Amino acid sequence: MKVFQLDTLKEKLISIVGPQNALFGERETKSYRTGIRVGFGEAVAVVLPKDLLQFWEIIKLCVSLEKIILIQAANTGLTGGSTPDGDKYDRDVVIINTLKLDQLLLINKGKQVLAFPGASLYKLEEILDPLDREPHSVIGSSCIGASIVGGVCNNSGGNLIKRGPAYTELSLYAQLNSDGKLELINHLGIDLGESPEEILRNLQESNFNFDNIINTEKKASDNTYKDRIRNFNSKTPARFNSDKRRLFESSGCAGKIAVFAVRLDTFLKSKNKKVFYFGSNNSSTLTDIRKIILSQFSELPDMTEYMHSSSFDGADKYGKDTFMIIKYLGKSIMPTLFRLKRIVDILFTLVPFMPQNIFDKFLQYLSNILPDHLPPRLRDYRLRFNHYLIIVASDTVIKDTRNLLNSLCFDKSLSDYFECIGSEAEDILLHRYVAGLAPKRSKIMNNNVSGDVLALDVALPRNCESWYEIIPDLIFENSLESFQMAHFMCMVFHWDFVLKKGTNAEKIKKEILRKLDNIGAKYPAEHNVGHLYKADEDLESFYKKLDPCNSFNAGIGQLSKNKFYVD
Repeated sequence: MKVFQLDTLKEKLISIVGPQNALFGERETKSYRTGIRVGFGEAVAVVLPKDLLQFWEIIKLCVSLEKIILIQAANTGLTGGSTPDGDKYDRDVVIINTLKLDQLLLINKGKQVLAFPGASLYKLEEILDPLDREPHSVIGSSCIGASIVGGVCNNSGGNLIKRGPAYTELSLYAQLNSDGKLELINHLGIDLGESPEEILRNLQESNFNFDNIINTEKKASDNTYKDRIRNFNSKTPARFNSDKRRLFESSGCAGKIAVFAVRLDTFLKSKNKKVFYFGSNNSSTLTDIRKIILSQFSELPDMTEYMHSSSFDGADKYGKDTFMIIKYLGKSIMPTLFRLKRIVDILFTLVPFMPQNIFDKFLQYLSNILPDHLPPRLRDYRLRFNHYLIIVASDTVIKDTRNLLNSLCFDKSLSDYFECIGSEAEDILLHRYVAGLAPKRSKIMNNNVSGDVLALDVALPRNCESWYEIIPDLIFENSLESFQMAHFMCMVFHWDFVLKKGTNAEKIKKEILRKLDNIGAKYPAEHNVGHLYKADEDLESFYKKLDPCNSFNAGIGQLSKNKFYVD
């Protein structure tokens, strides 16, 4: 019976998307079943729809055959949430990859955008540039290649202080109710018709009045975030994935519904912008900077990013090739590069005894022979200091930032700063941009001696001043390499550890999570629970309300993988 059903699935999927866009073999589907850092599991098919109607038809078919539906875009999730988790499912898993659904529609004279499931921030940045506007988020936290919808589903972003994490209350999505009925719910605030097919066709073909979109009180961005982080005396974190204030339909859904489009605000570019680079050997000085900015500045900087020397070195060693590719070929080349990597990796799995991850290894060896890519002043600060802040200030904030840093740098041997000139600003931001690639590349290049990658995405309480002393020595003792960085104003930290081979990763993880619980930290902060973290009560309730049948992304948050969440 099961074989017959799989034959039916295969035949009907091919009839919907064609043979080139329906993958079934172990090797052909492997890259889609493997996470960028963690996560791997079984799936009977990977499907790549070319339009929204195909996406809908695939979901309907999977529901009718009682398959688990896992939706992914660029597959850049850091906690394994966009891939299957092992093989202990009570139903077959079908992966729907949405990268071909990459359409973007500007509305309200570019003040908002409608983003389809596979649309990237790269593309949105490009189409907004002539309008002197920018997206709600920028790439560079940890996930190069991330999709806009993926960011919304995972509450990602937040490094742009005045804009906050990706959030909207306006979306178009499919949901399976408790009666097993599939519904398409249009909460975009745009009249697109009545039936699912009519709604999706009209959206796909832009068949609606762009000049007559009704204003709505529903939010298309987290417009209170900048006020929330100013409360630096609070015992609670500024933002985290299980925050009930920011769980709404597609926002924070983690793939428990199928999102067809989201409506988001865009933002005016600043007229003047300056990048400051601050270095120090005293972590408390960075805390002082944070307090003064949040309490005394009338306007906040655009961005304040922290890098520890470990993260600086990781970006330098393992991100150099990506740095140079983007610098000289542009960000838009990255999706093509990812596709090429996927093809190469698949081809080499077909050849017996060939090494794995050959594409990454080639790029790493190539980067070793390329000339130095970083500005001399950046190299100098790496020799002098262990802590760095990248402060992007615009308009009136520039003068306030300059005055603050001048007042703190009275002893140049302890703290110093410079204002970027020429290409320094671009290079420094790009260096921060590629830092998130270091853990995965480190594991690949040290595969013989490395164990698991422990990726911690932590929201510390806003009043935490001991942020540099939290990680237990036990973790460093059992790590081959470690990487530390943060979105500093909101105290969201990314601590990544490439553990030594043979290390008990679960024991190490429990040790630090216990310590984080004791200080009131929340985790994960912005990459969602995936399969690494257990969803807390609020998040579990949210997931079960969205997906009572447990048909979408089953097992997320370490919940049951079985139908109706039966243990």
